[in-house]
Amino acid sequence: MDRLTAMRVFVTVVDLGSQSAAADHLDMSRPVISRYLAELEDWVGARLMQRTTRKLSLTAAGAETLPRCRQMIELAGDLKAAVSTPDEAPRGELRISVSTSFGQAQLVQAIAEYVQRYPGVKVDLQMLDRTVNLVDERIDLAIRTSNDLDPNLIARRLSVCRSVICASPGYLKRYPAPQQVQELSQHNCLTHSYFGRSLWHFEVAGEPVSVPVQGNISANEAMTLQRAALAGAGVAMLPTYQAAEALRSGELIRLLPHAKPRELNLNAVYTSRKHMPATLRSMLDFLAERFTAEPLWDHDL
Repeated sequence: MDRLTAMRVFVTVVDLGSQSAAADHLDMSRPVISRYLAELEDWVGARLMQRTTRKLSLTAAGAETLPRCRQMIELAGDLKAAVSTPDEAPRGELRISVSTSFGQAQLVQAIAEYVQRYPGVKVDLQMLDRTVNLVDERIDLAIRTSNDLDPNLIARRLSVCRSVICASPGYLKRYPAPQQVQELSQHNCLTHSYFGRSLWHFEVAGEPVSVPVQGNISANEAMTLQRAALAGAGVAMLPTYQAAEALRSGELIRLLPHAKPRELNLNAVYTSRKHMPATLRSMLDFLAERFTAEPLWDHDL
């Protein structure tokens, strides 16, 4: 029995939820998939899955075996990379999770440049405005803007994420621009569903200040809030990586320049430094080089 292939079959069946899906993905027949699973169970000496026509579930032995199979597959990939020529270009597939706003505003262009440099790499971008479980959702790398990360994950800081308070010229013709952060409570504030929906945090003259805000539009991603602000709907707190172009063009006007919204770290997050695939390391180095400590999008703002 090719035990490594059997392990790969087992992991694929679990990840895709059925033997039929695994057969399509691995370009194998259904009987071959069943044979590999049966041979793996014989070798392990225990039943790994309960299989019915409607549902597939892991046994206790299967739950113990699954992470070890993943590790063996990863080790095999590392071994192949270790004996390859040093100048061999990265290749393989990376599954990357990122927020919709940062993905559209900055990461897509970076990924396009990366795959042009390394055409042997395929990137599956998952634009998700929620915190994903990297293991459960088979994510190799997540880009997160946060100062409070899961301590069980490895984070590499790429840059800083700053925000700006802004509104359209049309909105400011109807309502006087706030001069102090406390005046934001009197405005229609466009808020993020998950971050700062009712309270915006600032640093003013070196002191932390929190201001209660409310408005008639909230959204779960920043691009929607920017479009609402451009339409004159209200005042928004937007990341500069997204709003910089509209600020430079005058489509949005910066408000309260003396007040600095809370800054967040822009991080590349992954599960482990141990046995890191060469392609993932290459992507990390590329992103760290591109997204510098002082981000280019903040220049001249």
